[in-house]
Parts: sequence; C-alpha cells; structure tokens
Amino acid sequence: MKSKTLENISFQIKKGENIAIVGENGAGKTTLIKLLCGLYTAGEGQILINGENAADYKNEEYFDLFSPVFQDYSFLPLSIAQNVAAKTEYDKSRVAAALKDAGIYDKIQSFAHGMDTKLIKEVNRDAQDLSGGEKQKLLLAKAIYKNAPVVVLDEPTAALDPVAENEVYQRFNTFVKGKTAIYISHRLSSCVFCNRIAVFHDAQLVQTGTHKELLASGGKYAQLWHAQAEYYLN
Repeated sequence: MKSKTLENISFQIKKGENIAIVGENGAGKTTLIKLLCGLYTAGEGQILINGENAADYKNEEYFDLFSPVFQDYSFLPLSIAQNVAAKTEYDKSRVAAALKDAGIYDKIQSFAHGMDTKLIKEVNRDAQDLSGGEKQKLLLAKAIYKNAPVVVLDEPTAALDPVAENEVYQRFNTFVKGKTAIYISHRLSSCVFCNRIAVFHDAQLVQTGTHKELLASGGKYAQLWHAQAEYYLN
C-alpha cells in the first residue's frame, strides 16, 4: 500500500493573509502548494475557493488566480520579455515596470538587446546566461506581471546566499501587499513576518499559529527553530 503524501489536512487561508508553510523535507509542503495551484489533482478531499469547489473551475480560470514562483521553474528559449509575460504578445511597458519592481531592470537593460535578449544558450547561440539571484528576480517579475490575487513563493531562494535571499524577500513583501501570499521556506527567519505559520510533519498539518505563539507552545516548530538557531550560532 502506497503511503500518502498528505493526509487529514484541513485549514483555511483568508483573503489578504500572509501564511508560511514550513516543515522538514518530505513533509508535503510542495505537494500542498501544487494542489492549491491546480498542478496536481487530489485523490481524496476537495479544495474550496470562496466555498466553490476548485474542481468546478475551468483550468484557465483557476490558473488565473495564482502567481506562483517555484524553485524548479525552467525558462523558455524565448526573449526575457516573453518569459516575464508568459506570452509572445505582451505589454512592453508592463514588462518594464515588473522588471523594475523586481530589481532587475537595469541589469536587463545592460544587455545588448535589453528585454529582447534571448534565454537558454543551448537553443539560442546569442542567449544570455543569468545568475541564480537574477533568475529569482526574473521569476518575481513574472509573478508581478501576472498580478494574480494569490501569490505563491515556493522556496525559490534555497540556492541563494542570505543577502541575495533577503533582497528577494523584501521585494516580494512589497509586491504582495493587499494580496493573499503563501510562502514555503526552509529558513524559518523568513517566516517571522507572516500573519500565520502552518507546520507540516509526516504528511500532516501538526501546528498553526504566529511565530511567537508557536515558539511559546513548543512542538515541531520550536524544535525546527532552535535547531536552525543553534546551527547559525555554531
């Protein structure tokens, strides 16, 4: 019998709430996010959006609700502008504004072809390579351009140094004001500012609360927090 990636999960995310999803590797965090974004289909249970079953939405209509920034996203061998807009036809001024808000506009403009610069050198000989931090900012620009009501940040900064990660999070926090935002991060310090934290362990939701509440109550979150704090102190 196959084990379940998620089991007995039931919780609400309120409109305009910033919530962090935390837990060890394999706890089910990314599976939960991909279920919410409609990339996976649940074998059991249902996801409700304002009381309406997500399964009743048309795919395009449902996908329009989310601006995800995934850690495993691959860019297409198209121009930077087309990658940001996710379309071959796009609003150039909106792309420029998104790149500025993501903090990468000046870098893109330094390229010979600016926003028309192609990506993926394996396909385009004159394509431009981007650093890890630049790729994350480009993904953020993509989410900003889409401007969906629910924004998801699924650990895209895992490979970045703390300074670069902090800049991405600062820009992300500015962008999501007034939106519903869902964060996944191994570095719990990035979750402190969230309205609420949901802690997953062994495919189950084991705790919810604010950072202060979860530290005070002990349990899995406090264990993870103190383990990370000890690592940095040592």
